[in-house]
Amino acid sequence: MNIPASLKYTKDHEWISLEGDTALVGVTEFAQGELGDIVFIEVETVGETLEEGETFGTIEAVKTVSDMFMPVAGEVLEFNEALNSNPELINKDPYGQGWIIKIKVSDPAQLGLLLDAEAYGELIGA
Repeated sequence: MNIPASLKYTKDHEWISLEGDTALVGVTEFAQGELGDIVFIEVETVGETLEEGETFGTIEAVKTVSDMFMPVAGEVLEFNEALNSNPELINKDPYGQGWIIKIKVSDPAQLGLLLDAEAYGELIGA
């Protein structure tokens, strides 16, 4: 199981990668594996400021539809448009080309409340 040490994680299986005051957010390798083949991503929150834990979109797989939650508070700046035609990028490269949204982080201190790679690994039994 790939759990990059450079990322922070939520108990809901989202990851976040901070670069300055912006960050990329996606779902973990574990999450995409549990969901199965991703067929559709819906994000209608671009331009909105959401609190930590609020739903920013949904991810649809062959088996199920799941909400995706903000790991920290921030403004949703961008949706990864490549996922419109290739949602399977999340299955193939969840930490790279399969990123889902870019956000402007409201309070970087909130990242300190997230799980590091070791703690996330323990959560999923890796």
